[in-house]
Amino acid sequence: MAKPRTPAGRAKRTHGLLKGEYEAVCELEHRNPFELLVATILSAQCTDARVNATVPAVFARYPDAEALAGADRSELEELVHPTGFFRSKARNLQGMARQLLADHDGDVPTGLADLVKLPGVGRKTANVIRSVAFGLPGLPVDTHVGRLARRLGLTDEEDPVKVELALNPMIPQYERGDFSLRLILHGRRVCSSRRPACDDCVLNDFCPSAFAV
Repeated sequence: MAKPRTPAGRAKRTHGLLKGEYEAVCELEHRNPFELLVATILSAQCTDARVNATVPAVFARYPDAEALAGADRSELEELVHPTGFFRSKARNLQGMARQLLADHDGDVPTGLADLVKLPGVGRKTANVIRSVAFGLPGLPVDTHVGRLARRLGLTDEEDPVKVELALNPMIPQYERGDFSLRLILHGRRVCSSRRPACDDCVLNDFCPSAFAV
């Protein structure tokens, strides 16, 4: 098969090959959109494993926006302490819950514009919620997605929003979330930042950075 010569061609080939390698699964434990929103806010500067070890107690104590909005701040801080930056995360979680009650009857909104207005929610988190919780178009760009997009020659952009906007036209809109999840898994398991395992990579025959990093 001929090597794809354009960013769009490489994105399409990457999308197809990674479908055969990984199930598109969000590794943050959750059972509903509210729990995913809480977990994603806690995941900032923290590993998914640490978040997953922390959230069962958080979800048991605060199962919905009403419970979280009325939380004792010191108790909430203690529960989320293992994820780091616990004071700001507790403040954002409680602010998020209160805003859900005030503006959305306690439900997690689906619109990007509504999501990014919530405390602790940026564009990446909003796209996670849209794509994973609701099955809507959204391409979250984290450090793995950005790194792989540049290594694969899909974009030269460094800013996550610019990376997202560059990738969006290359991937069918309702498959963007899965594409992001698979890039994240590939970045964690094969294409690491310091020592990518190019020998084991299914993309190595057309990746411009293969065996050069």
